[in-house]
Amino acid sequence: MEYREITELARELGGELEKRDWRVTAAESCTGGAIAAAITSIAGASNWFDGSIVSYANRIKNGVLGVDSNDLKQFGAVSEPVARQMACGVLAMMDANLAVAVSGIAGPDGGTAEKPVGTVWIAWAHAEGQEPVQIDAKCFLFSGNRAEVQSQTVVEAMKGMLRIVREHPV
Repeated sequence: MEYREITELARELGGELEKRDWRVTAAESCTGGAIAAAITSIAGASNWFDGSIVSYANRIKNGVLGVDSNDLKQFGAVSEPVARQMACGVLAMMDANLAVAVSGIAGPDGGTAEKPVGTVWIAWAHAEGQEPVQIDAKCFLFSGNRAEVQSQTVVEAMKGMLRIVREHPV
Protein backbone atom coordinates (compact mmCIF):
# COMPACT_ATOMS: atom_id res chain seq x y z
CA MET A 1 0.00 0.00 0.00
CA GLU A 2 2.66 2.54 0.96
CA TYR A 3 4.71 1.94 -2.19
CA ARG A 4 1.67 2.71 -4.32
CA GLU A 5 0.87 5.74 -2.14
CA ILE A 6 4.46 7.02 -2.43
CA THR A 7 4.44 6.60 -6.20
CA GLU A 8 1.12 8.40 -6.53
CA LEU A 9 2.30 11.23 -4.28
CA ALA A 10 5.50 11.57 -6.33
CA ARG A 11 3.50 11.64 -9.57
CA GLU A 12 1.14 14.32 -8.19
CA LEU A 13 4.05 16.34 -6.83
CA GLY A 14 5.84 16.25 -10.18
CA GLY A 15 2.74 17.43 -12.00
CA GLU A 16 2.20 20.32 -9.58
CA LEU A 17 5.87 21.34 -9.69
CA GLU A 18 5.90 21.28 -13.48
CA LYS A 19 2.79 23.49 -13.67
CA ARG A 20 4.59 26.12 -11.60
CA ASP A 21 8.05 25.61 -13.11
CA TRP A 22 9.36 24.78 -9.63
CA ARG A 23 12.28 22.56 -8.68
CA VAL A 24 12.45 20.35 -5.60
CA THR A 25 15.31 18.88 -3.58
CA ALA A 26 15.84 16.90 -0.38
CA ALA A 27 18.28 16.52 2.49
CA GLU A 28 17.81 13.03 3.87
CA SER A 29 19.22 11.33 6.91
CA CYS A 30 17.04 8.48 8.22
CA THR A 31 15.50 7.75 4.80
CA GLY A 32 18.88 7.34 3.12
CA GLY A 33 17.78 8.63 -0.28
CA ALA A 34 14.27 7.13 -0.39
CA ILE A 35 12.66 10.51 -1.07
CA ALA A 36 14.97 11.09 -4.04
CA ALA A 37 14.28 7.54 -5.22
CA ALA A 38 10.52 8.16 -5.07
CA ILE A 39 10.83 11.40 -7.02
CA THR A 40 13.10 9.91 -9.68
CA SER A 41 10.85 6.87 -10.10
CA ILE A 42 8.55 9.17 -12.07
CA ALA A 43 9.33 9.63 -15.76
CA GLY A 44 10.21 13.26 -16.47
CA ALA A 45 11.56 13.92 -12.96
CA SER A 46 14.52 15.76 -14.49
CA ASN A 47 12.04 18.57 -15.26
CA TRP A 48 11.65 19.30 -11.53
CA PHE A 49 14.54 17.56 -9.73
CA ASP A 50 18.30 18.13 -9.99
CA GLY A 51 19.55 16.20 -6.99
CA SER A 52 19.62 15.81 -3.24
CA ILE A 53 21.97 15.16 -0.34
CA VAL A 54 22.02 12.09 1.87
CA SER A 55 23.50 13.50 5.06
CA TYR A 56 23.52 10.49 7.33
CA ALA A 57 26.53 11.62 9.39
CA ASN A 58 26.62 14.81 11.44
CA ARG A 59 29.84 15.88 9.72
CA ILE A 60 27.94 15.94 6.41
CA LYS A 61 25.06 17.85 7.97
CA ASN A 62 27.59 20.39 9.22
CA GLY A 63 30.18 20.44 6.43
CA VAL A 64 27.92 20.13 3.39
CA LEU A 65 24.54 21.51 4.50
CA GLY A 66 25.86 24.13 6.91
CA VAL A 67 24.07 22.87 10.03
CA ASP A 68 25.51 24.65 13.06
CA SER A 69 27.78 22.28 15.01
CA ASN A 70 26.63 23.81 18.30
CA ASP A 71 23.02 22.97 17.43
CA LEU A 72 24.03 19.40 16.59
CA LYS A 73 25.68 19.10 20.00
CA GLN A 74 22.96 20.89 21.97
CA PHE A 75 19.83 19.48 20.32
CA GLY A 76 21.09 16.39 18.49
CA ALA A 77 20.66 15.48 14.84
CA VAL A 78 17.02 14.52 15.41
CA SER A 79 15.72 17.96 16.30
CA GLU A 80 13.76 20.86 14.88
CA PRO A 81 16.71 23.27 14.56
CA VAL A 82 18.78 20.70 12.69
CA ALA A 83 15.97 19.68 10.33
CA ARG A 84 15.24 23.35 9.55
CA GLN A 85 18.91 24.06 8.81
CA MET A 86 19.17 20.96 6.63
CA ALA A 87 16.18 22.13 4.58
CA CYS A 88 17.57 25.65 4.17
CA GLY A 89 21.03 24.36 3.34
CA VAL A 90 19.92 22.04 0.56
CA LEU A 91 17.43 24.61 -0.78
CA ALA A 92 20.24 27.11 -1.29
CA MET A 93 22.72 24.52 -2.56
CA MET A 94 20.41 23.13 -5.23
CA ASP A 95 18.84 26.47 -6.20
CA ALA A 96 15.40 24.92 -5.82
CA ASN A 97 12.01 26.38 -4.90
CA LEU A 98 11.14 23.66 -2.41
CA ALA A 99 13.20 21.44 -0.12
CA VAL A 100 12.38 18.78 2.40
CA ALA A 101 14.72 17.56 5.13
CA VAL A 102 14.29 14.51 7.31
CA SER A 103 16.21 13.42 10.39
CA GLY A 104 15.04 10.64 12.65
CA ILE A 105 15.55 7.37 14.44
CA ALA A 106 14.38 4.56 12.18
CA GLY A 107 15.51 1.80 14.56
CA PRO A 108 15.61 -0.83 15.67
CA ASP A 109 18.28 0.74 17.91
CA GLY A 110 19.22 4.31 18.75
CA GLY A 111 16.11 5.40 20.57
CA THR A 112 16.04 6.99 24.01
CA ALA A 113 13.28 7.84 26.47
CA GLU A 114 13.31 11.40 25.12
CA LYS A 115 13.57 10.38 21.47
CA PRO A 116 12.22 6.86 20.99
CA VAL A 117 12.62 4.83 17.82
CA GLY A 118 10.23 6.28 15.25
CA THR A 119 10.90 9.91 16.18
CA VAL A 120 11.38 11.89 12.97
CA TRP A 121 11.66 15.62 12.33
CA ILE A 122 10.61 16.78 8.88
CA ALA A 123 11.23 20.33 7.69
CA TRP A 124 10.05 21.95 4.48
CA ALA A 125 11.68 25.12 3.14
CA HIS A 126 10.37 27.00 0.14
CA ALA A 127 10.89 30.25 -1.69
CA GLU A 128 9.64 31.71 -4.94
CA GLY A 129 11.47 34.49 -6.73
CA GLN A 130 12.73 37.05 -4.25
CA GLU A 131 10.46 35.87 -1.43
CA PRO A 132 12.17 35.14 1.87
CA VAL A 133 12.52 31.47 2.66
CA GLN A 134 9.53 30.02 4.51
CA ILE A 135 10.15 27.04 6.78
CA ASP A 136 7.69 24.59 8.32
CA ALA A 137 8.75 21.75 10.60
CA LYS A 138 6.94 18.97 12.37
CA CYS A 139 7.88 16.09 14.64
CA PHE A 140 6.35 12.67 13.99
CA LEU A 141 6.38 9.49 16.04
CA PHE A 142 6.02 6.60 13.62
CA SER A 143 5.57 2.97 14.59
CA GLY A 144 6.77 -0.25 13.04
CA ASN A 145 10.08 -1.65 11.93
CA ARG A 146 12.89 0.29 10.24
CA ALA A 147 11.45 0.00 6.73
CA GLU A 148 7.99 1.03 7.95
CA VAL A 149 9.36 4.11 9.76
CA GLN A 150 11.27 5.08 6.62
CA SER A 151 8.22 4.59 4.38
CA GLN A 152 5.97 6.61 6.68
CA THR A 153 8.60 9.36 6.69
CA VAL A 154 8.67 9.46 2.89
CA VAL A 155 4.85 9.61 2.75
CA GLU A 156 4.66 12.53 5.19
CA ALA A 157 7.55 14.34 3.50
CA MET A 158 5.81 14.06 0.12
CA LYS A 159 2.41 15.09 1.54
CA GLY A 160 4.00 18.20 3.03
CA MET A 161 5.71 19.13 -0.24
CA LEU A 162 2.48 18.64 -2.15
CA ARG A 163 0.55 20.80 0.33
CA ILE A 164 3.08 23.64 0.02
CA VAL A 165 3.15 23.56 -3.77
CA ARG A 166 -0.63 23.57 -3.97
CA GLU A 167 -0.77 26.66 -1.74
CA HIS A 168 0.93 28.62 -4.56
CA PRO A 169 -1.15 29.56 -7.59
CA VAL A 170 -0.20 28.32 -11.02
